[in-house]
Amino acid sequence: QEQLVESGGGMVQPGGSLRLTCVASGSTNNYIAMSWYRQIPGKERELVASFTADGRFHYIDDVKGRFTITGDNSRTSVFLQMDDLRPEDTAMYHCNIWGGDLSGTFDYWGRGTQVTVSS
Repeated sequence: QEQLVESGGGMVQPGGSLRLTCVASGSTNNYIAMSWYRQIPGKERELVASFTADGRFHYIDDVKGRFTITGDNSRTSVFLQMDDLRPEDTAMYHCNIWGGDLSGTFDYWGRGTQVTVSS
């Protein structure tokens, strides 16, 4: 079974907005980082946005000021608010949650949700 399930993708016009949601099917206690990645056909997967348990946030330059990553208090969901979307944002978006403790580590991935931005 998939540990993470993404939703919220779709087709929008440039300047539009989408909010992506990622829900974990199991516990993510002791997570280290929650992230969103995207992949364009023929290109390598790239990190878009992430936050860590110690309160740090990271965004690639292309999305700064337009995308916002958040998580809920249960630590089972990750969101990506995407505003002022551009055609260059078109990609398959995947979420990732990883972490662990002395008993072991986990690294959860979802199948992805497609975002298409076009006129």
